[in-house]
Amino acid sequence: MSIELLVFGPHPADIEIGLGGAIARHTAAGHRVGLCDLTEGELSSNGTAEERRLEAAAAARVLGAAWRENLAWPDGGIAETPEMIRSAVDLIRRHRPRTLAVPYWKDRHPDHVAASRVLRLAAFRSGLRRYVTGAEPWRVDWVCYYFINDGATPSFVVDVSEHYQRKRDALDCYRSQFAPAAAGAVPTRLTASTFRQLIESRDAQFGALAGVAFAEGLVVVEPIARAGLLKHLP
Repeated sequence: MSIELLVFGPHPADIEIGLGGAIARHTAAGHRVGLCDLTEGELSSNGTAEERRLEAAAAARVLGAAWRENLAWPDGGIAETPEMIRSAVDLIRRHRPRTLAVPYWKDRHPDHVAASRVLRLAAFRSGLRRYVTGAEPWRVDWVCYYFINDGATPSFVVDVSEHYQRKRDALDCYRSQFAPAAAGAVPTRLTASTFRQLIESRDAQFGALAGVAFAEGLVVVEPIARAGLLKHLP
């Protein structure tokens, strides 16, 4: 069955960090949203791959996603290989989304930058009829880029004020990353209270710029067409 929005994340929790509120808003409105983690996060300082899969599944339920998959690409090894591009194309073609949301191309984490490049190629090749996979060609309406660690001037923001608690609840599912209790757990950038503060302050800043409590910003590379100059009309 086709979906309306497909969101890719390099590691479990990246989707929730950047777009958890928007996903919650779309599912609350009745839209079908699919989630795909590219890696299992096996290089993370805390948590096992299995723990992160369970956490990701729990977060998907909180957000109301229709499904969540994991392509099991190598953590720390995302690259523009034919195999990785093809697996992303195949997933896009199988689920036939209207919109793709992928990481913004500038970020402190090399995997996030690499994922943006690979997924941009996959979105393009998905529409090529002579690029053969196990599913028919499919071209999405557009690709939106969301922020994970860093930010930039957004093309537009999504008001997520009414759904922000669900974003918080989804992030709380990732205890191995934000509040690890296992023996041998080590402090990381994610375990610091300032990391959650960073996420919320960015969302609050985007919200303040738009005149709402919380908003998530996205970038698109093509012009956004409007019917005219009257702001209250779509």
